[in-house]
This record gives sequence, structure tokens and C-alpha cells, in this order.
Amino acid sequence: MYTPDSSVAKPREMLRDMFRDLARSGDLAWRLAVRDIQAQYRQNVLGILWAFITPLFTTLTWIFLQGSGIVAVGATDIPYPVYVFTGTMLWAIFTDAMNAPMNQTQSASGLLAKFNFPREALIVSGIYKILFNAGIKILLMLGALVIIGIYPGWHLLIFPLGIVSLILVGTALGLLVTPIGMLYKDVGRVIPLGLQFLMYLTPVVFAMPKDGWVATLFQINPLTPLILNARNWLTGFPPEQMTYFVIVNLLAVLMLLIAWGAYRLVMPILIERTGA
Repeated sequence: MYTPDSSVAKPREMLRDMFRDLARSGDLAWRLAVRDIQAQYRQNVLGILWAFITPLFTTLTWIFLQGSGIVAVGATDIPYPVYVFTGTMLWAIFTDAMNAPMNQTQSASGLLAKFNFPREALIVSGIYKILFNAGIKILLMLGALVIIGIYPGWHLLIFPLGIVSLILVGTALGLLVTPIGMLYKDVGRVIPLGLQFLMYLTPVVFAMPKDGWVATLFQINPLTPLILNARNWLTGFPPEQMTYFVIVNLLAVLMLLIAWGAYRLVMPILIERTGA
């Protein structure tokens, strides 16, 4: 429904409606997530192993490059195969979280044009899918660490905080670019390229440089403390850059609220444009 009144003029009511619709969307979000997860693995011979295969092949590639001397990755506190394997697994969780809002909205464009339901159900269903796939990745990482002989210890109790942070930041960024991506398909093609470049400025496959301008880029990268601490808690090491870690998460919460509000405001326009 189009009305002359903008919800932005009454932010308190807008915020109340946002959380009311979020509470109403739980059951629908669960049903959408179950449907999508079943469809995701039903037509694959290897099923849920695909959550493990891609990071594994990435790990083997970088182990080969590092072992052959083609690429110098720097010294790491843990064996490099563990470093790159856990890094690529954690990075995959972040990229899944960033891609989820746009993917869920695009796949539901037909439903959006025909039915009126809380749009938050799409976002929540994407988070359910991320948590399911992340759970598979975490179990595989833990199994691999035990086989190698690395035991996380009590730090494993804090590890879920690192996963929540990656999902929070990824969802906030993904929700922020979703309206533009729905209107201009080029955005969906640019995001993977940008993430690929950003991965090399994050301690995923490369160790943190000690000095130089590249070290500065690593230090100011907001994803650096998220990956570092998630990996440290998983492998039993103490956290690093905790102040920056907290700041990034607080900014991510604020950005999520702003992106969520913008998403609600532009949904009628998106439905009209995509439905046409």
C-alpha cells in the first residue's frame, strides 16, 4: 500500500513495527529455511560434503603454493595447513552471511509480488541457513583439528562469539547492498570480486605482516580482528585486538539497524520493479 505518510517521520513507530514483524516472521522463516536447505543438498551426490570440499581444495592449493615457494605467506603460530584451512572455513561463513540477504530476496521475488508477508522472514531464513552450514563447517574443523593433534581447550566456549560476529557483520553488509543489487544486477557480480580481493587483506591465507603499508591495511581491515579471534579461540590461542573487535561489532549492530530500516523502506519499490 502506498500512503502519503513516510514511516521515517515516525522513527519510534517504525522501529516498533520492525521488531513486531521480526517476531511474526519466525515460523515462516523456519519453513523457508528448511525448504531451501533440502533443495540445496537434494540434487547433489556429495550432499553436505560440499560445505567441506571447496575450503579443502582452497587449502590444498595454498599449501602447494607455500610449499613450492611460489608464494611467501609468512610465519604462522600454528601449522600453515591448519592456519589456511580454518581461515578459509571462517571466510566461507562470512561470505555466506554477506550473500544471503540478496540471494534470499532474489529467490523470493515471485512471492513478494503475490503475497504480503513480513519481509524479515527472508532475512531470518537466510540466517538459519547460514547457521546450519556453519555448524557443518565447525564440526569438520573440530574433527580435522583433533586428527592433527590440536585441542582448543576452554577457549572453545568463546568460539561461538567469533561465529556470531562474522555472521553479524556479513549480514549487515549484505543487507546494506541488497536494495542496490536488486535494482542493478552488476552489483551481484562485483561482490565476489571484491570479497576475493578483501580476503588477501585479511589473515585468511596470509599471515599478518609485521611492517609496511600492507601491514597497515591488515590492521585497519575491520574483518581482521573477527578472523583472528575466531581462529585463536578455535585453536586454543588468546584473543587479539579485542578493543577493535568490540568496536567492529558495535558498528555492525548500528549498520544492521540502518540497513534493515532502509530495506523496509525500499521493498515496495523493489517489488514493483522486479514484479514488472
